[in-house]
This record gives sequence, structure tokens and C-alpha cells, in this order.
Amino acid sequence: MNRLFGAKNNAAKPTLSGAISNIDTRVESIDVKLSALNSELSTYQQKMSKMRDGPGKSALKARALKVLRQRKQYESQRDQLQQQSFNMEQANMMQDNLKNVMTTVDAMKTTNKSLKQQYGKIDIDKIERMQDEMQDLMDVGNEINESISRAYDVPEDVDEAELDAELEAMGEEALWENEQGIGESNVPGFLQDEVPEFIDQPPESAGKVKEAAGGVG
Repeated sequence: MNRLFGAKNNAAKPTLSGAISNIDTRVESIDVKLSALNSELSTYQQKMSKMRDGPGKSALKARALKVLRQRKQYESQRDQLQQQSFNMEQANMMQDNLKNVMTTVDAMKTTNKSLKQQYGKIDIDKIERMQDEMQDLMDVGNEINESISRAYDVPEDVDEAELDAELEAMGEEALWENEQGIGESNVPGFLQDEVPEFIDQPPESAGKVKEAAGGVG
């Protein structure tokens, strides 16, 4: 049945990351071979530097040239693989950036839809009416505060000159009363209720002093 209809291929599809990893592994393998060839070339150079010209040196030189050609081929392959790896890395970065952009766009679409749903439930006219009502209530409150804080039986516009004249008249009246002796006690100054600081007991009243004076007479 599989031959007639074909079997389903369950193998994972190649990815850029997997291809880059494979190329990097090949580059590392080539680097190992190049290191061995460089070591071999160094050995040939040391031997040829100690030999005289002749068939032996010519044969050794032929081997060194063969190794050098192999090194050139491996270096060319490594450069090509590294360029391929670099190109795929750039493509992989572009793919990742595109995924990030698509994720950002999807998030923005979801946010935009949510904002439309939320703000669509808000009635601007109701908010304006509520603001007007709050302003009216604040005006009523201010009127109430002004009403209950009103001063009673006190004229609102008092003339400062009249106040100064009234205060001066009160001062002159008090001075006249002092000159006439109105409001002062007839008791001599030395018998008034003024206690020196060094006396603990207060003085006797003026009536008791008069009685004592009458008894002496």
C-alpha cells in the first residue's frame, strides 16, 4: 500500500538554525585538517632548509607543494562555508525580527480592540452632565457657607474714621473720670488691697480699719 499511495513523511523540516549548525560543524572539521596540513608544511620547510639541492630536496619540495595545494582547497571551502553560514544567520535574524514585528502588531491589535470596548462604554454626555451637577452642588455649598457665616447686628461697611473717633472719645472720657475721681475707691492708697510681695497675709478691709480707728478715739 505504501508503494501505491506513498508513505507520509514524518521527518522534521530543516530549519535555518539547523543548517547553520551543520555548516559550523563542517568548518570546524576543515580547521582541524588545515591545522594538520600546516604542521606538515612546517616539517617539510625545516627539512628542506637543512638539505642541499638535489633529487631528495626536489622530491620533498613536490610533497610540500601538494600539501600546499590541498591547504588552498580547504581554505577556499572554509571561506565558502563561512559565507554561507553568515548569509543564513542574516536570514535567520530577519526571520526573528519579522516574528517580533508580527507579535508586536498582534499585541497592538488586541490592545486597540480592548480600548475600543472599554471607551465605547463611556458616555461623554453623562460625564458632562455629572460635571455640571457637581458644579451646581459646589455653588450651593458656597452659598450655604456664606449664609451661615454672616455676622449679625454688625454693619458690613464700617468707616475706619468713625472707629478712630469713637476710640479717641472713649479715651478722653476715661481721662475725665480719672480726674474727677469717678470709679476710684475713697480709701487712701496705703489702705488699698495691694499686698507687697514680702507679706503673706492680705490686709484687712477698709471697714475694719475705720472701726479700729473709732475705738481708739
